[in-house]
Amino acid sequence: MTKTELISAVAEKTGSTKKNAEIAVNTIFSTITEELAKGEKVSIVGFGTFEVRDRKEKQVINPQTKEMMTAPASKAAAFKAGLALKSAVNK
Repeated sequence: MTKTELISAVAEKTGSTKKNAEIAVNTIFSTITEELAKGEKVSIVGFGTFEVRDRKEKQVINPQTKEMMTAPASKAAAFKAGLALKSAVNK
C-alpha cells in the first residue's frame, strides 16, 4: 500500500474527503517524525512502538574497491509491533 492508497482508504473508511484524510495522515507521520527526532518513543497501544536506536561504529568493506572502511555511528528509526498487531497478522 502506498501513501496515496492509505489516504484513499482512510477517506473511504471515515466518510471524509481525500483532502481531510491527507491532512490527518500527514499530521500523524510528521508528529511521529518530530518525536523520534527529539529522541522520544511513540507507543500506540495495540499497534506498536516507534523508537530511535543507536548504531555503533563498525568496519565495512567498500564493494567497489574492496577497501576496509569505518561506517560512523548513527541513529536509526525502529518499529516493534504490538501484540494485537502480531495477532492480527498471524490469523
